[in-house]
This record gives sequence, structure tokens and C-alpha cells, in this order.
Amino acid sequence: MSFDNTDPGPDPGEPGGGVPPGQTPPAESSTGSGTGPRQETSRGWAKGPLLIILAIAACFAAFFLVYAIILML
Repeated sequence: MSFDNTDPGPDPGEPGGGVPPGQTPPAESSTGSGTGPRQETSRGWAKGPLLIILAIAACFAAFFLVYAIILML
């Protein structure tokens, strides 16, 4: 026994039917976020946060350098 699970769907003339022969089906809606010109994204770190991190690292290094010099005296 053979079962055919393919449903050809309603005829084009019936309600809910396909597109009549020779016509193009409607296009998809363009409400997606991928439309329009692409906004350029920046790469790497921003200058502000990078300068703050470098300043904190320099303060740490200066503190331990001064502490080591004081211990040697």
C-alpha cells in the first residue's frame, strides 16, 4: 500500500487558492531591520574608556614604584 502525503492545495480559482497562471505572487513585506543603508560601526575601544583604564594602570604602577623605593630606604 502506498500513501501520497503531498497535498496539491486548492485550485487557483477557489478561495485561498494560488496565484492565477501568468501572474506574479505578491512580494514579501519589507518591515525587517535589514532594510536601508547600513550604519557603520566603530571598531576597537573608544578613546575615553581607554584613557581612563591607562590612567588607573599608571597610578597603580606609580604607587608600587614609590612603595618599593620607600622600602629600600
